[in-house]
Amino acid sequence: MTVLLDTHTLLWWLDNPEILSPDARAAMTDPTRSVYVSSISIVEIAIKQSLGKLHVGKPLAPAIAASHFSMLSLTYDHALAVQELPAIHKDPFDRMLVAQAKAEELTLVTADKMLVKYGIPILKA
Repeated sequence: MTVLLDTHTLLWWLDNPEILSPDARAAMTDPTRSVYVSSISIVEIAIKQSLGKLHVGKPLAPAIAASHFSMLSLTYDHALAVQELPAIHKDPFDRMLVAQAKAEELTLVTADKMLVKYGIPILKA
């Protein structure tokens, strides 16, 4: 199983990984699995930090690199796939992550129960 981390999953991993489910932690630390962080999550975190709505206790780039996670950039095809999604969820960042997970056949690691309705593979964060 190759996984894509939802933004809150990444933040929990960086700040307090013990709150993640045992299955999520196992998937994120398994050296035989690929774990992706979307550039969309980095944008979401940066926007929230610039608005004063979020404080991340450590520099993001080195923390992600130390975790051996790979970056997944938003492609043209991912962006177009957003319009094909049903209007289940209004959060544009979540919709982009779902589109990426669907297009790349990734399992999304999330605690957001709404995202299950998109019919993509989910691993509880």
